[in-house]
Amino acid sequence: MMEKNEKIYIAGHNGMVGSAILRSLKREGYSDFVFTPHPEYDLTDQQIVANFFSKEKPAYVFMAAAKVGGIYANNTYRAQFIYENLMIASNIIHQSYVHQVKKLMFLGSSCIYPKMAPQPIKEEYLLTGLLEETNEPYAIAKIAGIKLCEAYRDQYGCNFISVMPTNLYGYNDNYHPDNSHVLPALIQRFHEAKINKRPEVSVWGTGNPRREFLFVDDLADACVFLMNKYNGREFVNIGCGEDLTIKELAELVGEIVGYQGKMVFDMTKPDGTPQKLLDISKLTALGYTPKIPLKDGIRLAYEDYSSKL
Repeated sequence: MMEKNEKIYIAGHNGMVGSAILRSLKREGYSDFVFTPHPEYDLTDQQIVANFFSKEKPAYVFMAAAKVGGIYANNTYRAQFIYENLMIASNIIHQSYVHQVKKLMFLGSSCIYPKMAPQPIKEEYLLTGLLEETNEPYAIAKIAGIKLCEAYRDQYGCNFISVMPTNLYGYNDNYHPDNSHVLPALIQRFHEAKINKRPEVSVWGTGNPRREFLFVDDLADACVFLMNKYNGREFVNIGCGEDLTIKELAELVGEIVGYQGKMVFDMTKPDGTPQKLLDISKLTALGYTPKIPLKDGIRLAYEDYSSKL
């Protein structure tokens, strides 16, 4: 169990995941937090991270900092995605060892799994096949993070654990027209089409790939739960255990946004992995089950998006 009176460092606390973890910890009664204000602290800089840990000496670390994006961003900024994510993981994990952090959680991504992995995807399918080409650099950096945690545990006895979230959405999401993930991109696109009375909305790809979506507050609650309950070497999938097609997702977003026009699928854009559904039996066996249904979550996300326009 994490002690309520000890210092917690959330790397990436301004992002969607980090801010959700902060909300969850506060709900659980934790109050002693330390943050690295971005961009003053460059987590890819080894010396900056070393100085930060030396000064603050956190007892617990949540690694939610990462360079992230959708298919377009992953495929376009390939060097940035692998370099920045490798450096962030290496710096924070190593300094957590140097400064004797009691427990660290590394947050990966379900894109670590092989493109053609059997469905639903079990944790043991890691490194059993080729990755999806469009996000291979990001996936390799995240796999390296998992292996760093395992290696520091094996050699030094560090209590470093890893979790693999599925596709996330919710409060404080990124709605950039090019660099966002599919669900926020659809919310933004359908909303703009509704406001500007456009007759149609373009959706990337065929609409056939199947995806799983988890509201970010469910992820955060699962992370806090596992930090208090789980000490295993093996990483844990975090998802909701259900998926739907991109076409079905787009129809659901259009309904919630209130868009009356039609959808057009842009076949020149990539589909990515055909299906990505996580097996969450390990998570549920440990005692955690997600709570927020997709339709309710999209409604909450759209309210959050609309409130910031």
